[in-house]
Amino acid sequence: MLDEIELDAEQRMEKSITALKSQFSKIRTGRAHPSLLDSINVSYYGADTPLRQLANVVAEDNRTLALTVFDKSAIQAVEKAIMQSDLGLNPMSAGAIIRIPMPPLTEERRKDLIKVVRAEAEQGRVAIRNVRRDANSDIKELLKEKEISEDESRAGEENIQTLTNSFVKKVDGLLADKEKELMEV
Repeated sequence: MLDEIELDAEQRMEKSITALKSQFSKIRTGRAHPSLLDSINVSYYGADTPLRQLANVVAEDNRTLALTVFDKSAIQAVEKAIMQSDLGLNPMSAGAIIRIPMPPLTEERRKDLIKVVRAEAEQGRVAIRNVRRDANSDIKELLKEKEISEDESRAGEENIQTLTNSFVKKVDGLLADKEKELMEV
């Protein structure tokens, strides 16, 4: 019983870490990275379609993304969707290829992004603590129903706390890496 609760908690905490990494990848640094455009949807024949399904996205160099649009008639729609996104990018069309230069980040913008990154990290920590709370309540429920002893309950809660501490440390490590990446000029 306790093993199942611990395994479930670990899996849910791992999902929180994965979600945090996904959020961090959307926060742009000075470098061009194809995952930056993952959140963009393009109005294609009346349906919102993810950009990745309409174009091949590659990092041409550190400061430029290049998109090769599969359907030439969708180039205008792709450009419009990129301009309307909240990423602050200006695509330049050159025939079938759209180039997106990454503007350098100002010091003020870097500090704003660090605040956003810290808020995302705190959300990750909260999610992990919520998993801990759920697991501990499951353990208490087992104790109340006399399915486990008090010693087993205490040991289970200690294991959950150890697990929580390790995952919070992972969040802190991801945060430190992202802050360092944002402050690089």
